[in-house]
Amino acid sequence: MNAAIRNIQLVAVVIILISTIIAFILEVLKMYETQTVALADLLLMFIYIEVIGLVRSYWESRAIRVVYPLVIAITALARYIILQDKGTDPANLIYISVAILIVAIATVVIRFRRSKYLNIDKSVANDL
Repeated sequence: MNAAIRNIQLVAVVIILISTIIAFILEVLKMYETQTVALADLLLMFIYIEVIGLVRSYWESRAIRVVYPLVIAITALARYIILQDKGTDPANLIYISVAILIVAIATVVIRFRRSKYLNIDKSVANDL
């Protein structure tokens, strides 16, 4: 049963990889057709690259590293801020900025939790 579930996971990862590559190519084609490159487009492409890196990491270690989804979340939130209209509630900008700060702090804590200086977690789990 474990082997079947593992195979289903690997097929799903391949589907995610193929879908991400297709989305990346479509985004490049859209930029080529419109002859414009906006910051939101670049951030979206960066998200695609991070998803591809997440797939590569999963394929190599068979585990999802926690930092990748956090970086993707920060990039997605930054892209959301850029795409906001001028007429939206300014409080939304503050909420999203606080969310980015919280995710960034979580990323730093996770990255340095095994540091000998912080002395937070001495386990040897493979989630970085």
